Amino acid sequence: KGICNAEQATAEDKAHNYEAAAQHYMNAADWLMQAMKYGVMNAQMKQTLRPKIESYLEQAKEVLKEAIILPVKFPQIFQGNRKPWAGVLLYGPPGTGKSYLAKAIATECKSTFVSVSSSDLLSKWLGESEKGVKGLFELARERQPCIVFIDEIDALCGQRNDTDFELRRVKTEFLVQMQGAVTDNSGVLLIAATSVPWALDTSIRRCFEKRIFIPLPGVNERAAMFKTHLGVNTYHTIKEHEWMQLAQKSEHYSGADIAVVCREALLRPIRRLGSATYFKRVPNPKPCGPRQLWLVCSPGDPDAQELTLDKIKSDELCEPPVSMSDMLAALATQKRTITGNDLLDYQKFTHDFGRDTS
Repeated sequence: KGICNAEQATAEDKAHNYEAAAQHYMNAADWLMQAMKYGVMNAQMKQTLRPKIESYLEQAKEVLKEAIILPVKFPQIFQGNRKPWAGVLLYGPPGTGKSYLAKAIATECKSTFVSVSSSDLLSKWLGESEKGVKGLFELARERQPCIVFIDEIDALCGQRNDTDFELRRVKTEFLVQMQGAVTDNSGVLLIAATSVPWALDTSIRRCFEKRIFIPLPGVNERAAMFKTHLGVNTYHTIKEHEWMQLAQKSEHYSGADIAVVCREALLRPIRRLGSATYFKRVPNPKPCGPRQLWLVCSPGDPDAQELTLDKIKSDELCEPPVSMSDMLAALATQKRTITGNDLLDYQKFTHDFGRDTS
């Protein structure tokens, strides 16, 4: 629509219909800004996300397939009274992969995926926020079948405050657009994520017919996440059975917590380089570059040579491996961010309003 409006504006401009041209130019700018702003996921991005998505797909289990994937892949069997869900709410502790799950769903369904955060839709200018909500759903209808993902929905649709008239108008527009998506069966599926589901306005919560709890990762998922976040190309000496040991020691850690642990572990060998005084020569495993590299070692190593980092050429340094001791030390310094009281709050909301996938 943005390109179409731009072409119409050019034609009106050439015909000296400047008022009509100006309107088309404004419409073109609006549509093109929405297209850039709302981050439509392309094929290359889907492929890039695949390794991270796989560990979260196991977590989704059958409930997400039933609620989202099957209706999009097989619309012909969801006719009449067997209607697909129009709104799905993913809720759970921060860092549990709710955003990745939404992307995984779009990848599985091969649908257009439009992703926004609440901050993308909120504007300080009067009336612009409602316009943003309306434009989002119009863009989704243009790209149907389309999955719209709104992150941090609680910031946009929290409980109503009589003094905040701007947010009340945004919620009203959101409700209107959601009702339209439900009644006209437009091929638009709305998925929203929140870490504080109890903060949602009651009428907004009702719009999400399916409310699915995304729990903290289980032990097998944590083991896979440690591997993923450390990186497939990272030089390490961690044995296969040690991944499970790390997973068992990280109970109640979120995916985001595990990512921080791995980032800390990756930096620990680098810190040792600065204070190292002994290195040894090792063959270069890569076909290009110098035949031998310098690897940090202990003074007792039979091949050790007294040397400091500043005396080594940049292309002659061997990447120091990440060890199990590095991982354990990083795990000891990075505490989990989810408390027991937080988990009780989610359990209560799930009991009252949601569905557990664990």
